[in-house]
Amino acid sequence: MASTADRRPIAARDLRITGRIAALLVARGASADGISLAGMAAGLGAGLCVAGTGWWPDAALPLWLLGALLVQLRLAANLLDGMVAIGRGIASPAGELFNEVPDRVSDTAVLLGLGVAAGSPALGLAAALAAMSTAYVRAVGKAAGAPSDFRGPMAKQHRMALVTALGVACALLPFAWTAPLPALALWVILALSLATTWRRLAGAWTFLRSATR
Repeated sequence: MASTADRRPIAARDLRITGRIAALLVARGASADGISLAGMAAGLGAGLCVAGTGWWPDAALPLWLLGALLVQLRLAANLLDGMVAIGRGIASPAGELFNEVPDRVSDTAVLLGLGVAAGSPALGLAAALAAMSTAYVRAVGKAAGAPSDFRGPMAKQHRMALVTALGVACALLPFAWTAPLPALALWVILALSLATTWRRLAGAWTFLRSATR
């Protein structure tokens, strides 16, 4: 679990319902690291559901909807793990690992699954690597002394919002309309993730260069 000064800014963190859920989890002694792992399980499930739309086209409608739901559950876990750790006043020694590694696993699973759905696993892998590079540059910049940079245009929440919207659209709209959308979404994620990586890299370089003067 990252420190309060190093958390991704999320508006939903300030919602009353979110605070109540976090308080309930704190009261029950929930583990922040366990919530992180539950989020990773949801991410893996989402990836399997999305891939399943390519493997079992007849079941595509429920699989798209379930995949979209699991993506949102993954994001909810990402939100609540930090709130629970702060609410309990504890920080796991391995909290940073639980904060980062499950996110990378979840992103990779979802985007590889989307590649299968699009009929191009290679494109899914390329998008997953581009998404991973955004987090890699942020982590390297932080290690070098720059502030953590959570900016987009294709940060984690943007990628998952796009996948969620895609899942709902593919479930509810005619297949003839939505057939090209998985591949299009992957190209958008790939291109904008590379732009995000460059933006974060340039921001870290600018900060570190000015700090040494």
